[in-house]
Amino acid sequence: MPINIPKKLPATGLLEKEKIFVMDEERAFEQDIRPLNIIILNLMPEKEKTELQLLRLLGNTPLQVNITFMNTATHESKNVSKTHLDTFYRTFEQVKHRKYDGMIITGAPIEHLEFEDVNYWQEMVQIMDWSKTNVTSVLHICWGAQAALYHHYDIGKFELPKKCSGIFKHRLSDYTVDLVRGFNDEFNAPVSRYTSVSMEEIKRDPRLNLLSISDDSGVFLVVSNDGKHVMITGHFEYDAITLAEEYDRDISKGIDIDIPENYFPNDDPTARPLNTWRSHTHLLFSNWLNYYVYQQTPFEWE
Repeated sequence: MPINIPKKLPATGLLEKEKIFVMDEERAFEQDIRPLNIIILNLMPEKEKTELQLLRLLGNTPLQVNITFMNTATHESKNVSKTHLDTFYRTFEQVKHRKYDGMIITGAPIEHLEFEDVNYWQEMVQIMDWSKTNVTSVLHICWGAQAALYHHYDIGKFELPKKCSGIFKHRLSDYTVDLVRGFNDEFNAPVSRYTSVSMEEIKRDPRLNLLSISDDSGVFLVVSNDGKHVMITGHFEYDAITLAEEYDRDISKGIDIDIPENYFPNDDPTARPLNTWRSHTHLLFSNWLNYYVYQQTPFEWE
């Protein structure tokens, strides 16, 4: 089934080239079906790239999905035009009266800041509190996952000696959990962050289930026992070249950064990397939409 996205969204043409079934809002309105309503709080600076990455994954399931994009009102985005935001995005004030079946909160390159020092943190707190009653399940990515662990479970982050960047092998701790149905016991996943969270604190919290870890990059996948929160500390959604683009960006800024681990063939930054995590990414998003959103959300919100 298709994803229903705003008409004329730039990502539409690229999705259609990849044979992702896309339907604009006008055509979707004519269908007599109860689609899932998913809201995406996009905190990434290059918003159009993140839109494409997430829509590609949400469009690869049998479920019909309506997409709403949200941005923070208390932070001015510098890498996307105001026209794009005004046309395709909503603010919290514009959506807070609504109920959503699922929500995605992306990462953000602000790990060096304490949560309370982020200029839109109070707005984030409002949104996360609102999601408790207005959203069936929330998928949190990277900084978004750390923010959820901190706000909902009082588990803070800590700074790493250097940036953890690369493709790391992760072990699955419980393959019977719906979120990881069909996963291999080991799988690859991209990680790109300067901070991490405590494995011991997560294990001690009876509300949380630690589903996968890496010997090299630590905690990766956590789910709350009630299915309300799914937290991914890495970037399953990344394209094959995303880490390369980040590496080139850091080098151009004069940042002393290591080559992403297990990523470039022969550790050669001029060689094109391969995507070795795509299948598990699609599987996780499909499982989340099916087991945590579609099968749990009410047919009609009160």
